[in-house]
Amino acid sequence: MKAARALADAAGVSKGAALTLDKTLPVASGIGGGSADAAAVLRLLTSLWEIDPGHAQRVAPALGSDVPACLLGLPVRGEGAGDRLTPFDLGDASGTPVLLVNPRVQLSTREVFARWDGDDRGPLTDWRLGRNDLEKPAIALMPLIGAVEAWLAAQPGAVFTRMSGSGATCFALFDNEASRNAAADRVPREWWRLATFLR
Repeated sequence: MKAARALADAAGVSKGAALTLDKTLPVASGIGGGSADAAAVLRLLTSLWEIDPGHAQRVAPALGSDVPACLLGLPVRGEGAGDRLTPFDLGDASGTPVLLVNPRVQLSTREVFARWDGDDRGPLTDWRLGRNDLEKPAIALMPLIGAVEAWLAAQPGAVFTRMSGSGATCFALFDNEASRNAAADRVPREWWRLATFLR
């Protein structure tokens, strides 16, 4: 609703719309679900109201740091508050099978950032050497995240594992789809999972 109202105000639109949200991602899971929802609303209403997409681009940063990237819908590198975006070519990693797993526990982004040491460890030159500076404080708040990531790393075919965002979702990239699917079948029933691909 915040996204819809911001767009209507920015574009001077007085008409409304009926919106229904079908939320299938865990809440507070560190994978940008709320930001993706806001971006979807901006795209949908831009089309429905037949307005300049520039209005959506202008209001997106105020809605959340991840909203501009979700609005673009392409792999990007975000800097600043997430409003400076540079397209990012995944190269041969595009299409890589990925498994996301969340232990179905909410983790406060604010609390994770409060425990972060604030040290900027520099830009990532290669995503395959990537790190998540929020992982250590997130695990300190919720040790189960470490267990999820360790479980993913132990799966046959898993080649790269990390926590996503501020947690608690973790992911693993797999060397083939069959290994990813087999791991997805083994995810404990009490955990949420999504088998998908990098694009």
